[in-house]
Amino acid sequence: MKEKNKMANFYETVLTVLKSDERFVAEDGTFLRNAVYEAAMKMDEGLIRLLLANDETRTRFFTDVDGIKVFDKMGFAWVINNRQFLPDSYTRFKNKIGLTDENGDLISTSGKVELVFPYKDCVLEGGQTREDQKRQEIFYNSSLAPDEVDRLLYPKVLTCACRYTLEGCESISKIQKSDNLIIKGNNLLALASLLKVYEGQIKCIYIDPPFNTGNDSFNYNDRFTRATWLTFMKDRLLLAKRLLSSDGNIFIHIDINQSHYLKVLADEIFDEENFVEEIIWAYGSPSGGRAATPKPVNIHDYILHYAKNYSSRKQNRVYVPYTEKYINDWFKYTDEDGRRYRRRQRGKDENGNAIWSKQYLDESKGVPLSTVWSDIQQVYADPRAYKEGNKADVEVIKEFSGGQKPEALIQRIFEMSTDEGDIILDFHLGTGTSAATAHKMKRQYIGVEQLDSQIDIIVRRLKKVIDGETAGISKVTNWQGGGSFVYCELAKLNQTIVEEIEGAIDDSTLSDIYGRMLKSGFISYKVNPADIDAAADDYAALSLDDKKRFLMEILDKNLLYVNYCDIDDEEFGISEEDKAFTRSFYGEE
Repeated sequence: MKEKNKMANFYETVLTVLKSDERFVAEDGTFLRNAVYEAAMKMDEGLIRLLLANDETRTRFFTDVDGIKVFDKMGFAWVINNRQFLPDSYTRFKNKIGLTDENGDLISTSGKVELVFPYKDCVLEGGQTREDQKRQEIFYNSSLAPDEVDRLLYPKVLTCACRYTLEGCESISKIQKSDNLIIKGNNLLALASLLKVYEGQIKCIYIDPPFNTGNDSFNYNDRFTRATWLTFMKDRLLLAKRLLSSDGNIFIHIDINQSHYLKVLADEIFDEENFVEEIIWAYGSPSGGRAATPKPVNIHDYILHYAKNYSSRKQNRVYVPYTEKYINDWFKYTDEDGRRYRRRQRGKDENGNAIWSKQYLDESKGVPLSTVWSDIQQVYADPRAYKEGNKADVEVIKEFSGGQKPEALIQRIFEMSTDEGDIILDFHLGTGTSAATAHKMKRQYIGVEQLDSQIDIIVRRLKKVIDGETAGISKVTNWQGGGSFVYCELAKLNQTIVEEIEGAIDDSTLSDIYGRMLKSGFISYKVNPADIDAAADDYAALSLDDKKRFLMEILDKNLLYVNYCDIDDEEFGISEEDKAFTRSFYGEE
C-alpha cells in the first residue's frame, strides 16, 4: 500500500508539472493527454524542459550518458497512458468492468488497440462523418492484431442495389463489369471490397478528402488530430495504390493545413520517384482578395499528382493537354484581318530593344499547360463572385448545396490522365462532381460516399446528368444525356447500432440499445457482460456522453458491416436478391 501511495504521489507530481504548460490544458480545465503524448513523440523542447526542471520527473525520465541527459520518451509515454494516471470516473469504470489487458493496462494503450498515431503500423477503424469525431477512434495494430485487421478489411456484402437510367430506377440482382457504380458506406471498407474486383484496373483516382481544418461545412469529420488524420489517409492510400493500373495516376486535392505532411506520407506510399507534380489551383477569392485579414489572403489549393510507375515511363506519357481556354487567353491580340495572335520576343537589336514577331492562333498547335491553374475559378455560393466562364456552375451549386470544385477542374485532370472508357475512382465523392464530370466525358466511374445527405445529392445530380442537364461542362462536351449508374450500399450490422447510439438523446434509449447489443452478442470479446452488470451503479453514474462512449467501445468493430464470407449466415438476414447481386459483383454468381 505504501508503494501504491508513492506512485499515486508521483503521478500527481507529473500531472502538476504538465498542467503548467497551457498547451496541455483545455479551456474547461481538461488535461489533454494525447497532446502530451504527441509532444513526447516529437521530442518537444518545451516538454523536455518542463520535465528536466523538476527533480522527480528528471530522475524518472532521464538517463545520464557521459554528462548528457537522454529522455526516455517511451517510459514517459507508458506513465501518462497508465490506467492509474489521471483516473477519471470514466476510466475507473472501464477498469472496473474489465477493459484492461492481461497485464492490467487499459486495452486502449496496450499496443493491440492504439488511440494515438504510432506512425507506421496501425489501421484506423473510423469514418469521415462528423458524428465519427464524437467517438474514440480505434487503431488496429497490424503487427499485434492481424486477425482483427483481416476481419475488418474482409470484402463486404452489398445491398439495396438498383440501376438508374433515363427510364428511372429499378432494383437489380446483377451488375455488369462496365457499369458506373456509387457505393454508400465507410470508404476504407469499400476500398478493401473493391480490391477483390478492381485491383490493378483503375486508370485515375481523384480525391478531395477532409482538409482537417476544423471548419468543414458539409458535415464531414474535419477535426482529426494530425496523427489520426495521417493514419486515416495512409490506410486509404495504401489500398488506392493497389487499385491503380500500372499506368494509372492519382490526384490528391488538399489545402495548406496538411499538404506538407501529406506530401511526405504520399512519397513513402507511392515512392518519391513516382511524384509527377504539385499543381497549384489558384481559384481566386469571393471578395477579390480585398477581405481584411492579418495576413495575405489564401486563394489556392494544392493537387498532388503521383503516377503508379512514373519513374519507368517519363518519356512515354504526355501528361499535359493543350487546352482551348489557355490558347484563347494567351492569343489575346487581334490584327486588322481579325486573326488572333500573341507577341513573341525573338531577341534584341543592337541597341538592346526587343524584337517582336506575331504567332497566329490559327497556325499554332497549342500552348502546354503549366502547374499553376489560375483560369478555373472556385464555385462560390454568391453568384456575383463568378467569372463569365464559370457561370454554368452556378446552377450546379444552387441545386446541390455546396460542391465548390467546378467540373472544368476535374475535366482537366481526367483529360490529362485518361481516355474514354477508362475507369476513374473517387472515394471521397462529396457532392458527386467527379462522377458527373466522368459521366459526361464517357469515362467509367466508381464513387464512394458515407453521408446520407451527400448520397442524396449525388443521386439527384447524376439523374439530372442522365436527363441531359446543361450545367458544368455539358456545353463544351456537347453533353446530350444518357447512360446509367448502379447504386448500392455496404450491408450494415453494428454500424446501425453506432448510428442509433450517436442519435440517442436520453438514458432510456441507451438502455434499450444496450439490451439489444447484449442479446445480439455482437460485442467485443474483451468484455464480460457479467462484469458490466456488477458495475451497474457505476454505469448509471456516468454522463450521457460517457455512456455513449462506453457502448461504442464494447461494440465489436469488426462487425460494423456484414462480411461477404458470412453472406449465408441466417443471423444476418441477407435477402436472396442481395446475395445474388453481391455474388455477381465479386464475379462468383
